[in-house]
Amino acid sequence: MATITMDTTMVTATTPRMPTTTADAPASVAAGLLHTLWLASPALPVGGFSYSEGLEAAVDAGLVHDEASAAGWLTDQLQLSLARSDLAVVAQAIPAWRADDLARIRALNEWVLSTRETQEFRLQTEQMGRSLQAWAQSLGALGGDVLQRLQAADLQPPAYPVAMACAAAASGAALADSLAGFAFGWAENMVQAAIKSVPLGQSAGQRMLARLVADIPEAVAHAMSLGDDDRQAFTPLLAILSARHETQYSRLFRS
Repeated sequence: MATITMDTTMVTATTPRMPTTTADAPASVAAGLLHTLWLASPALPVGGFSYSEGLEAAVDAGLVHDEASAAGWLTDQLQLSLARSDLAVVAQAIPAWRADDLARIRALNEWVLSTRETQEFRLQTEQMGRSLQAWAQSLGALGGDVLQRLQAADLQPPAYPVAMACAAAASGAALADSLAGFAFGWAENMVQAAIKSVPLGQSAGQRMLARLVADIPEAVAHAMSLGDDDRQAFTPLLAILSARHETQYSRLFRS
């Protein structure tokens, strides 16, 4: 590959500075990584910690009762549900946000809303999507670009995967890294739900999280390979449990 050099004497004060030093690229990568970690943090005020996504009902039904069954349940949910549905939507929405393709964004948002299999799942994605938009607004100038894009899309309401994709698109991080961050944020919330509802200890939670972390790269790769005709939201048992959770007598988690 040819090396291109630039005579700095030709650069005027009004010329935008492009990255020309070896330090610029690592700094850009670090900024994207930090933004991804920020979005994956359980401290992000979107309320993900308050949902069990059918897990609490699975505990109530005796389907999940110890560390092994909880780990197996969450691994299946990652591969059979998240990777095929929400993670695939995020994979398609991030480049759409970066291209300002609002028609595409609206189509993906409608797909998420129309494929929620229970009222509980629909309310979750709506509430978390609105909360993410409110988070962007609370940041003021720091979140202005995300807020403006969400408002320009006029999503009624913004589904969480589409809204999160908007925030991830603004980071400049690589697509696979953004998807890994999204999946890790989900995994951390679900492990905490298992710890509280089974219940389990923190060490068990760390072992479960380690298992999910090992499976996330494959889930990300699968999500990135899916087209519009390949995405799916078909998890009958999970839908039944979510519907039961809506009227479950004793609940720790929101429905």
